[in-house]
Amino acid sequence: MKIQTSKWLMCALCASLVSLTGCAKLKSRDQMNQGVQAYKNNHYAEAVRHFKEAVTLDPTNQNAQLYLATSYMIQWVPGAESPDNKKNYDMAKQEFDEVLKKDPSNSLALASLASMAFNSAASGTPEQKAAALEEARKWNQRRIEVDPKDPEPYYYLGVISWSQTYPPYRDARAAANMKDADPGPLKDAKVRDALKEKYGRQIEDGINNLTKALALDKENEDAMVYVNLLLREKALVLDDSEDAAKADVAQAEDWYNRSIDTKKMKANRPQKKAVS
Repeated sequence: MKIQTSKWLMCALCASLVSLTGCAKLKSRDQMNQGVQAYKNNHYAEAVRHFKEAVTLDPTNQNAQLYLATSYMIQWVPGAESPDNKKNYDMAKQEFDEVLKKDPSNSLALASLASMAFNSAASGTPEQKAAALEEARKWNQRRIEVDPKDPEPYYYLGVISWSQTYPPYRDARAAANMKDADPGPLKDAKVRDALKEKYGRQIEDGINNLTKALALDKENEDAMVYVNLLLREKALVLDDSEDAAKADVAQAEDWYNRSIDTKKMKANRPQKKAVS
């Protein structure tokens, strides 16, 4: 008789637990729906409250956690130095990290973290900017591991390479009193060799990544512009002869012209009618 009573109690407790869990999930969904409505109305602080409650009620509600992270992120202003702004950045990063702990291949979390790191590089000390760009590089490399056919991370890796190599390229041209029409290479072999050793790999990697982005998205006019810019750096730093430099600059100008043509083509393309 005691054994039968224990079994009955166990069954009753399990049924009660299932009922409570199901109730919590329903309440979580309701909180998420309210959060989505607040988010759509640009009431982000209110949206955060609803999404936090949704995650508390159901920690497995990944969509609520992604919305929570995004609600923090959208309130973050790159470069603004206030406690509230830093909190929004830190909380967004924390929530996206939580998503990745459960789902390491979540593309939205990876893309958001890559974007936040890249935008952080727009301000701060040179050391902080360099660290932010390296973090952005890391996240975009993770994105490629998850989806090698997504052109966007290749594009951003190219832009990061340009962001890291442009300041020394600009300074080297200025120090050599080079005119805009002068393709290169840098006349001072010592300076050129030092730049090649330090930045040559980044310039080549940038061109390669942008080429991959264009192979996957042939109409990315922004990628074309950055190929143009990196080829000009190559002419100054990596090329050893004027003929090689002129060839790279000619190729750069071709990419720039293609970017303009592509932009015009897109602007003149008939717009698709919205489905009512």
